Amino acid sequence: MSALKIRRIDLSASNAASQLKKLREHFRLESEVVSPASKKLTQSVFGEALTPVQVVERICTGVRDQGVAALLKYTEQFDKVKLKADALRVPVAELAAAHAAADPAMLEAIRRIRYNIDSFQSGLLNRDAELRISGSYDIHLRYRPLRRVGVYCPGGAAAYPSTLMMTVCPARAAGVENIAVALPPKDTGAYSKEMLATCHELGVNEVYRMGGAQAIAAFAYGVEGIPAVDMVCGPGNQYVALAKKFVYGQCAVDCIAGPSEVVVVADDSAHPHYVALDLIAQAEHAPGVSVLITWYEPLIEEVQAALEKRLLKAGRADQVRESLERYGAIILVANKHEASDLVNELAPEHLHIQTRDVDAFSEEIVNAGAIFLGPFTPVALGDYAAGPSHVLPTGGTARFASGLNANDFRRRTSVMRFTRAGMRDMSDDVVTIANIEGLVGHAASIEMRANDNGPAARPKPKPEKAGAATPAPLKK
Repeated sequence: MSALKIRRIDLSASNAASQLKKLREHFRLESEVVSPASKKLTQSVFGEALTPVQVVERICTGVRDQGVAALLKYTEQFDKVKLKADALRVPVAELAAAHAAADPAMLEAIRRIRYNIDSFQSGLLNRDAELRISGSYDIHLRYRPLRRVGVYCPGGAAAYPSTLMMTVCPARAAGVENIAVALPPKDTGAYSKEMLATCHELGVNEVYRMGGAQAIAAFAYGVEGIPAVDMVCGPGNQYVALAKKFVYGQCAVDCIAGPSEVVVVADDSAHPHYVALDLIAQAEHAPGVSVLITWYEPLIEEVQAALEKRLLKAGRADQVRESLERYGAIILVANKHEASDLVNELAPEHLHIQTRDVDAFSEEIVNAGAIFLGPFTPVALGDYAAGPSHVLPTGGTARFASGLNANDFRRRTSVMRFTRAGMRDMSDDVVTIANIEGLVGHAASIEMRANDNGPAARPKPKPEKAGAATPAPLKK
């Protein structure tokens, strides 16, 4: 087997700027982080080479305008599964049967992990707040859960019960009662017994056989047999991430959680095989962006050797190798300050710090979806069991977006009540600013109330006598 050709960048080299520019392309949502097979498939469906953005626009507008017919058409074209409309929803009996046949060890693991997630997410919930000024006004901020949420769970390369837990559990913690799940119609999705059993274990009984951008559009716009949702959440490939961006505004979305990324920052204290396995783990998503940043130059060759050795034992070795060579990089920086600046610029989904002083380095980071500290905190712990959701911002969006949590499934509403005295106390300021803005109606709505005692109270209506006849309607 040939040597692994992973990109190497020395920030002191004359060509570093151009190499970093190419690497940054993988940390942009619009970049083409898609497999060659996926690109070939979209070209065969649409008859021409399109960018991922163009592909998603065609799919989403098709589902929006043509409803379930477009959903079924794209399911057949992309997933190679021909379904009728009445077969989209997985029967509840099928969910129950999968659960009854499930490995008890798997169900026990799910229950333990669910406890971790529920405990963490419930502790995050914002509480209703109140500001009360006696005799003047009281202002409340109240939280209410969304009514209906659509969860997307990818199933292209593997089955992901972990993603079901990392989306459904925070929604349940927030109080969402109506949760629908979309699973691609594959053996790693809606035909995976483990996925169906997990849905049943989590109390989800509305599951649909649909995947890709078409599933996101079906949830957002609603189609025959699938009511629209208030929010779509969950990770996916680049097409799914772009579809969420496309439908935002029609419904809420959690964050842009597309192709997975990790940046490992390591110094002379790092174990090269730990680092190599962390890079391989991310590349398993195929595509997945795996980057090592270090200021300890000997670590580069040590990690390269460890990657070569570990790849021989890796599952999906060919896909992992391709992902590392296309999207991976090993970067040599001058010092830890240059490393932290680069991390903040890349704004990665996952940041794993394996240095002598992890806390000090972590304090320098402002842009990262999730941070993992020390040699014994691999990203896989966060992916599967720790408690924070593994649905995290990708494509550089960690500059302004955060990972999914229970509060994302709740809406804030302010509720205000003023007395006449409280209203009068604020009236001069409101009238002044309203007149400056030329909104005289706003000012008048205050002035009338502030300057008189209001209309005379209407007398209460007299109660109707028992058995009184209802007046006949007037004839035209």
